[in-house]
Amino acid sequence: MERIKKNLELKPLFLERIKLLLPDENDLEGYLKILKVEPVRSIRCNKLKISPEKLKENLEKKGWKISQPFKEYPEVMIVENNLSPGELGRSLEHLLGYYYVQELASMLPIICLAPGDKETILDLCASPGSKTTQIAAELENRGLIIANEPQMDRLRILASNLERCGVTNTIITRKDGRSICKDLKEANIEFDKILVDAPCSGEGTLRSSPKTYLMWNIKTIQNLPKIQERLFSEAFETLKVGGELVYSTCTHAPEENEGVVNDMLEKFGERIKIEKVNIPLKKVRPGLTEWQGKKYSKEVKNCARIYPHDNNTEGFFISKFRRVK
Repeated sequence: MERIKKNLELKPLFLERIKLLLPDENDLEGYLKILKVEPVRSIRCNKLKISPEKLKENLEKKGWKISQPFKEYPEVMIVENNLSPGELGRSLEHLLGYYYVQELASMLPIICLAPGDKETILDLCASPGSKTTQIAAELENRGLIIANEPQMDRLRILASNLERCGVTNTIITRKDGRSICKDLKEANIEFDKILVDAPCSGEGTLRSSPKTYLMWNIKTIQNLPKIQERLFSEAFETLKVGGELVYSTCTHAPEENEGVVNDMLEKFGERIKIEKVNIPLKKVRPGLTEWQGKKYSKEVKNCARIYPHDNNTEGFFISKFRRVK
């Protein structure tokens, strides 16, 4: 991997913060060790075009060794044997949209959201489309998805992936996330479920993205919560009473995770209820109730912290809410 070749090192302040998050020496050692291990090759079967059983059969005929880590979610697959560089993306099955190359932890927010039949769903930060296509597969192309992406170059990637995967129940919008939510509210459009997979500092992607080592900056972590809270807040206003919202990031930073969750609980008060995150991992850590002297609501424990060394995945944070009034 590029990162190993360059022998990139964690920035001192980042390492200091991780030590606070993982104070146990063995825990910290496990985390630092797995950063140098190449991530597993995970794919998600696109059930709109092929069944998991048939895809597994086809891939094994090619000599691929396929495992399915979650019995209740057979579409989640891991390619166990070594492949040539780029083979996952060049295969005929991928080009035909039979599977989506997607990191294991990235699949979990939609498993948590649990899209249901004929629901109306908002994917506020949709590109490149991994989670949008996952939602569409769960809906079996029924219901309606609004997939929003403000940047044209990323929107093209989103549109391409939706087309490749045979998604037909999705409207793509190009607008700032806060603005599109205000427009939807003014039009009296409400959603059964909403995904806010927010832009973040990406601390959980160190295994697969060497540039994260170089781009990490504490100022980014200090500034992003303002954007994340606005996205969450405006999206929540378009949620039906009884509807559910999943807020997720691929970072470990409490300011972007528990801090945002705590502020939203305070802002919406009796209108919002945080729910326990249920995902099929062996080890899921609860949300923090305190960080650098700031205390959060005890309800924040219902969130899920996913560290790379706990389940051999990337790092992620997932939280789930219901609008009750």
